[in-house]
Amino acid sequence: MALFQKQPITQNQPLYTISGGKSLLVIGLGNPVKKYAGTRHNIGFMVVDEFAKANDFAAWHLNKSLKSEISLANLGQSRVILAKPQTFVNKSGEAVQAVQHFYKVGNSETLVIYDELALPFGQLRTRLGGSDAGHNGVKSLISHIGEDFGRLRIGISSELADKSDAEKFVLARFSKAEQVSLTKILGEANTLITEYVFSGQLPHDTRTII
Repeated sequence: MALFQKQPITQNQPLYTISGGKSLLVIGLGNPVKKYAGTRHNIGFMVVDEFAKANDFAAWHLNKSLKSEISLANLGQSRVILAKPQTFVNKSGEAVQAVQHFYKVGNSETLVIYDELALPFGQLRTRLGGSDAGHNGVKSLISHIGEDFGRLRIGISSELADKSDAEKFVLARFSKAEQVSLTKILGEANTLITEYVFSGQLPHDTRTII
């Protein structure tokens, strides 16, 4: 059962035409090629896919001009745009800038979800603004739209990370043991997104669920 009552809308309908409502942009970072599906670097894609499924969003639609897959729904008093940039992680800023411009959404209404090697697996952290912390996708975002956007960082670090090259580690799939806990992590991420949609605010928060 969906958390909210869905109201059908068309994929190319600009969100700024809504009277009295607000538009929120929720972006999951990841790499679009099939071989990267299920990898640590694609946790952002996993989160927005799960959120879309749980809340009966419209089917994902590839918008070539926005360099993104887009899915839309009305949730509560907000209209929510979900986006998955198709530029590969390191060029995510190009797509996000295009999506923001088309839908007239600013950084204060934007939440970006991505993997964070500096946080342990099972920990999630939200905040507004900050540096790229070595994440090339976030570095691209900052170069295109500035740093004052909302972030939901999903921890992926583990003992395996200490034994591996960082690039190989983030592009590898989750271990079997980690996969058992992914459902809890995705569920908590969806809870955080839901709270953001309802309140329109993103607190500085850390949650450890494993």
